[in-house]
Amino acid sequence: MFTGLIEGLGTLVARESRGGDARLLIEAGTLLFADAVLGESIAVNGVCLTVVAFDTHSFEMDASNETLSLTTLGGLEPGSSLNLERAMKPTGRLGGHLVSGHVDGVGCVTSIQDDARAQRWIFSVPSRLSKYIAQKGSICVDGVSLTVNAVEDDGFEVALIPHTVAQTAFARTRVGDAVNIEIDLVARYVERLLQRAFS
Repeated sequence: MFTGLIEGLGTLVARESRGGDARLLIEAGTLLFADAVLGESIAVNGVCLTVVAFDTHSFEMDASNETLSLTTLGGLEPGSSLNLERAMKPTGRLGGHLVSGHVDGVGCVTSIQDDARAQRWIFSVPSRLSKYIAQKGSICVDGVSLTVNAVEDDGFEVALIPHTVAQTAFARTRVGDAVNIEIDLVARYVERLLQRAFS
């Protein structure tokens, strides 16, 4: 489980094909992980992956075909900036919202507009996800917990403060770029409970 508060910016160093899926080599950058352990989870652009090897500066993670095909990780080039967050400690603060690292779909940046010192960003999303997005609700974009300002049939708008842009990969994200979207965890369970209640 994660919070959507990015702890560091890393870089994709290499993606190596292995038996049909891939091994990712990630330079940790500003992520503090001196106490890392083999098998721990790290969210990479919002995707929960497992550390399978590491040294003092980098770590390796395996990505299945499912992960590569349903997230942006399959299309990232070496040198890409990555939002990194280690799994939440139960004694820590929950500053964002509950994030599982299980991406629901890929969206796209459709607009970035300055708004005083902040920026208004508009994202398009697959139509099947629109019903789960609520105004003033939470959403996770590339691993970042954000508050939804407005919702349309095909997307939503958020406001990014200067700190968020500067401390995440959003600083290098442009209109037209693909992003990983995770809807609010609670929405998934509410829908499932309602389906069972009325079936």
